[in-house]
Amino acid sequence: MAKTTDAYANGNNGAETERADLHKIIWRIANDLRGSVDGWDFKGYVLGFLFYRFISENLAAYLNEQERAAGASDFDYADLSDADAESGRAETVREKGFYILPSQLFANVRERARQDADLNETLSRVFTDIEASAKGADSEDDFKGLFDDIDVNSSKLGPTVARRNEKLVKLLEAIGDLPLNNGSGAFSGNSIDLFGDAYEYLMQMYASTAGKSGGEFYTPQEVSELLARITVVGKEEVNKVYDPACGSGSLLLKFAKVLGTDKVRQGFFGQEINLTTYNLCRINMFLHDINFEKFDIAHGDTLTDPKHWDDEPFEAIVSNPPYSIKWDGDANPLLINDPRFAPAGVLAPKSKADLAFTMHILSWLAVNGTAAVVEFPGVLYRGGAEAKIRQYLIDNNYVDAVIQLPPDLFFGTTIATCVIVLKKSKFDNATLFIDASKEFTRNGNKNKLTEPHRQKILEAYTGRQDIPHFARLVRNADIAENGYNIAVSSYVEQEDVREAVDIKALNAEIGRIVARQAELRERIDAIVADLEGGVA
Repeated sequence: MAKTTDAYANGNNGAETERADLHKIIWRIANDLRGSVDGWDFKGYVLGFLFYRFISENLAAYLNEQERAAGASDFDYADLSDADAESGRAETVREKGFYILPSQLFANVRERARQDADLNETLSRVFTDIEASAKGADSEDDFKGLFDDIDVNSSKLGPTVARRNEKLVKLLEAIGDLPLNNGSGAFSGNSIDLFGDAYEYLMQMYASTAGKSGGEFYTPQEVSELLARITVVGKEEVNKVYDPACGSGSLLLKFAKVLGTDKVRQGFFGQEINLTTYNLCRINMFLHDINFEKFDIAHGDTLTDPKHWDDEPFEAIVSNPPYSIKWDGDANPLLINDPRFAPAGVLAPKSKADLAFTMHILSWLAVNGTAAVVEFPGVLYRGGAEAKIRQYLIDNNYVDAVIQLPPDLFFGTTIATCVIVLKKSKFDNATLFIDASKEFTRNGNKNKLTEPHRQKILEAYTGRQDIPHFARLVRNADIAENGYNIAVSSYVEQEDVREAVDIKALNAEIGRIVARQAELRERIDAIVADLEGGVA
């Protein structure tokens, strides 16, 4: 058994070493290639070319497997002529959702790149053709505009076409050299993991250097995993998952890791208001091997123009909505009658949309579902309309738990956020409060929720019992008496970490100090007297 364990540990350590080496390469590529293009802007090029390579290799591997299974042992799609490849277009689009001609595969374009004086135009045509291949198919909306953030004719890449093409060649070669397959050039499940990992690392890297804007599209992986695990406690599968402010999709994709893609039976749903981030999310789905028929990511304002009315309710909802943004609120007379917001009898303030997202999420939550929402701490105790919404949530027993997270977990803010867990079917009339504010390890310039920290929170959540200085189960009636304040600090007593004081020992020490002070005064008086006598 020890040998098996050691082998597993060695294998795991080897994988971590390989991953760390990959991250170093990615970091170097991103910095070497960036040049005159700002890192935040350049992410579109790096991530887009990574996606281009992924779908090229994914498609070629799929077609090779199909042909070799049919007996063509030496078949290689990349060597096929475009004319011969056309015959398989329609069937492949039905299966994969897109098509790429052999001459337009990443590897073939890269091979000719240095000799292609019109490389920028070649790439522009390739990206247009890939998107066009899905036109009229069920996958059309999933591919439309995916390459919009890759402007191969941008002056930021260089002042002339030749200079731009030099940058594009370097980008093709750098992304092509990344060790993202099994070493033999074959595409495998392992390579899918590596592509997804590379993409996640790039997004994390850009988020960490982008200030506030980075935090708007990326939720740290350990937080994403905690939320996903909370929403599926006691379940091995769910019908479908949803995030109304999905950013780059990192929260949604954690369900693929926690449950497995096939255990999310009807797929991954989300909406994102920012066009660039919406594109990032769809790319992220593909890179994590979520095929087009398994996800539905929409573009638009979830609060005023939700796109998934026909898909709700959802059994698992996770979200990290933007903190305290403005929205229409009572300036839009239609919203008070919206079935998502009407039950509370009041709308979230126009200057703070936090609880509008919460009400939307609750409305679309299945009766047997769970939602975990990252919230700005002010929503827990502020008065006015927000207090009335909290009253509605508590009086109807929808709040399952409130979890205080540590500070400085998220990119773009050091604020200690919290998580509100919502349920429509509970077994008690109480709310669990968990103070996890000290559950972190400092990692670089950010705090991190490690696996032991996440496990401690999950055990407290599932145990639903009082734990001194960490968790407390509070009757909703008591919360009502406290003005519907649901701040964790109002219910979980802080541990007194000060050392106990021995009064007798303290008094004895004070006595010694006073005696020593009197002795020193006598010596000083004697010295002064001697000096005065000498002067006389």
